Amino acid sequence: MVLVTGGSGLVGRELIAQLLLQGKPVRAIYNKTPLPDFTLGKLQQIRCNILDVIGLEEAMRGIEQVYHCAAIVKFNDKYTNELLKVNIEGTANVINVALDVGIQKLVHVSSVASLNKKKGEAGINENMDWNEETNHSAYAKSKYLSELEVWRGVSEGLNAVIVNPSVIIGAGDWNAGSSQIFKSVYDGFPWYSEGINGFVDVQDVAKAMIQLMESDISGQRFILNAVNKSYQDIFSLIANALGKKVPHKKVTPFLAQLVWRLEAIKSSFTGKDPLVTKDTAATALAANYYDNTKLIKSLPGFTYKSIEQTIIDTCAAFTAKL
Repeated sequence: MVLVTGGSGLVGRELIAQLLLQGKPVRAIYNKTPLPDFTLGKLQQIRCNILDVIGLEEAMRGIEQVYHCAAIVKFNDKYTNELLKVNIEGTANVINVALDVGIQKLVHVSSVASLNKKKGEAGINENMDWNEETNHSAYAKSKYLSELEVWRGVSEGLNAVIVNPSVIIGAGDWNAGSSQIFKSVYDGFPWYSEGINGFVDVQDVAKAMIQLMESDISGQRFILNAVNKSYQDIFSLIANALGKKVPHKKVTPFLAQLVWRLEAIKSSFTGKDPLVTKDTAATALAANYYDNTKLIKSLPGFTYKSIEQTIIDTCAAFTAKL
């Protein structure tokens, strides 16, 4: 039997769907939101917080493989303590229990945020070392430190692989996470930036994780990235697929600095999370190119879905819910 942590998240749901389609019995743990009904295969659901060691021990009873997807994804400084506690301590708990019960293999979902681009280098690959002096978000730091827990597990005998997805696109909750991009364009958001980032379909993330689990590969990490594209291009593709006006106002560095500060002030009065933070503003303007060749070389035959088709399919799924 397979265990999936964070089963109600974007990656967790897609992973469960693919595993059930392959006929694998799956046990999934969720923290707050139960999983939707799946029509194929056998699925067990257990409510469990990854900070609950006893609950994790019960969830891993009889399990051979673990996909660790549970994490908090926030880019607001007010969540720093929660990010560090859940993402790091929670991962440490998962690793410790996996070692105690003799899990055969674990695949851990990290992020490209944990990778550090060195000055003068154009691309980002799996060999990039963490630089504490570089300005990192609390989320990035939490993912880097959670990776260290996985490496500790590997040093203690656990077979494990880490995946580092870029911006994941899929039909999740378009009021949260990367899916908010779609809602913003749908609502007529007029702004775009010329920053460049990596993007990948959630289906490809799940597919790569399953193939890595079933392989003999251990003690390595892999960037999962279909393409590097500008936010301007991504927003235009989304707008065209939704039949909306293409964003036409360029965000300059000065404007980005102004917006995140205004959003911070607004948030202090409303209590709602800001739409733009210092970290997301910086990311929107940066040019990051992620090298995906390691995974493709390690999994012969693996191909990524085109981002154009991913956006068309995701927009169709969102509009069907309206």
